Amino acid sequence: MSVRKFLSSDAVLESKKIDADSQEVTKILLSDQDRTFHFKDVNGKEAVGNLFSTRAKIAAAMNIEAGGIVDHISDAIANPKPVKVVDKPAFRKASVPADLYSLPIPKYFPEDGGRYITAGVIIAEWNGVKNVSFHRMMIAGKNKIAVRLVPRHLFTMHKMAKAAGKELNISICVGIRPEVLLAAAISLDYGIDEMEIASSMHMSSFKRPLEVGRCDNGILVPADADYVLEARITMDEMKEGPFVDITGTYDTIRSQPVIEVDKIWTSDKPVFQLLLPGGNEHYLFMGLPREPMMLRTVRQAVPRTHAVRLTEGGCCWLHGVVSITKNKEGDAVNAIMAAFTGHPSMKQVTIVDGDIDIFDDRQVEWAIATRFQGNRLLRIPDAAGSSLDPSIEGTTWKIGIDATLPFGSDGKMFKKATL
Repeated sequence: MSVRKFLSSDAVLESKKIDADSQEVTKILLSDQDRTFHFKDVNGKEAVGNLFSTRAKIAAAMNIEAGGIVDHISDAIANPKPVKVVDKPAFRKASVPADLYSLPIPKYFPEDGGRYITAGVIIAEWNGVKNVSFHRMMIAGKNKIAVRLVPRHLFTMHKMAKAAGKELNISICVGIRPEVLLAAAISLDYGIDEMEIASSMHMSSFKRPLEVGRCDNGILVPADADYVLEARITMDEMKEGPFVDITGTYDTIRSQPVIEVDKIWTSDKPVFQLLLPGGNEHYLFMGLPREPMMLRTVRQAVPRTHAVRLTEGGCCWLHGVVSITKNKEGDAVNAIMAAFTGHPSMKQVTIVDGDIDIFDDRQVEWAIATRFQGNRLLRIPDAAGSSLDPSIEGTTWKIGIDATLPFGSDGKMFKKATL
């Protein structure tokens, strides 16, 4: 029961009956994205939204300080740890009929193609290679799902399975620990098991490995998941979408693979996690796992790099901020180019000095207002960008803003007066 253990005493309890097709869930979650909402009756079952919608809540669930999340992820990537297989995992408490319409899965926005699983992580294995990854999943029938597969690892596994004339066995997990959610969104080399990254984070905070249990299809999944759907990615395809993605705009309709669900496992008193599309929680679980990659590449170029952040105003995807202390003039430009290498989907990055709190948007804008001139704007034309950017037309322009002090300056004329 991963979800229930993270429900804090200040979670807002919504006890009224909610129709999953009504968008009432979306209205409630949008009303205060910093608050966790516990729904007692969405299609007759419990659900929760905004569970990890702030850095502070994610950090608290992992037993670390909010400012330490990036280093926590970075250390786990560098030092993966094996999981522990348990014989009686909590998710096998009950088996229910494979009826997706009976679950508390909402239709979030009026023009969505249907009801969507948004906090679901797919775990797959092909020829000994394991993969854990996030995917949006549109309910297309009682036991059918249209899944959006971008050309990354699960896409590759499915393609190889199809070439061998086979369906790909998977398990869909909903209601899982933030370590697994973060690991599922990290871009790693093919063949690296993201579950071992999650286990490393768990070991670091709680001094014990992540526990997993085996499904009937052989897939190992987090032992305390609230819902586990044993399934197969079939040879068939169907239309998926529209869907409101991370920018809050509708993504397009595409032909995508069809998943068939064979069995649904639940823990005792399960709670279904809901992740608001285009909301803060969506931002964080997409953006946070990219920040360690940015930090690593910028530190390779500028050793005294203090922190990186993908900003909520930029959907934690398209805009970023980096704080550095320069060793020489030109370090800010090098930091800009390195940041784009670390997160190629980003199209704007601002470099500031170490005295600026990059988690305070007002301080960042103040640095731009008082330390930046337009002749220090770096413009990069015709670059590959993010397919999630609605303004993109084939390629994108990327810009870097150097809002740092001149190298060698004592900074007196650039600093706020204090008492």
